[in-house]
Amino acid sequence: MLLPILRWPDPRLSQVCAPAVLDDDLRALAVDMLETMYAAPGRGLAAPQVGRLVRMFVMDVDWKTGTLAPMVFVNPEIELLGDRATGPEGCLSIPGPVTDVERAACVRARWTALDGTLHEARFDGFAAICIQHEYDHLDGILTLDRLSPEARALAVAEVQA
Repeated sequence: MLLPILRWPDPRLSQVCAPAVLDDDLRALAVDMLETMYAAPGRGLAAPQVGRLVRMFVMDVDWKTGTLAPMVFVNPEIELLGDRATGPEGCLSIPGPVTDVERAACVRARWTALDGTLHEARFDGFAAICIQHEYDHLDGILTLDRLSPEARALAVAEVQA
């Protein structure tokens, strides 16, 4: 089922999420979030973006250029690794502007999958950026919050135009 995506400045997007409880409702939410992400069309979607303030996000960084490879991250933790890099990011909750955001070039992520298994993996490139972007949502942080005051003003003006 397609879910409505919250848009900035909805205050729920600025809230820190509670730990997710792995149950049938969460599994159903993950399926709906993946369907919503693909339809949007995005490469990642966090639970707070659909109004559920729990620590879960979905992503599939390669589906637009290859085969589907959906991933679901329940109660993720990330460790920032490597150098910092600045690159363009868009957000389904902030339609319009693509802004340059500084991120770690590599991350190590730990998470629980929907079947309850624990995972740990290293991600780099676009996958690392996507994980950091979605993880930020779980802490109530938007790309706008990572911009200089001048860049934020330009992005806000584009959203409000």
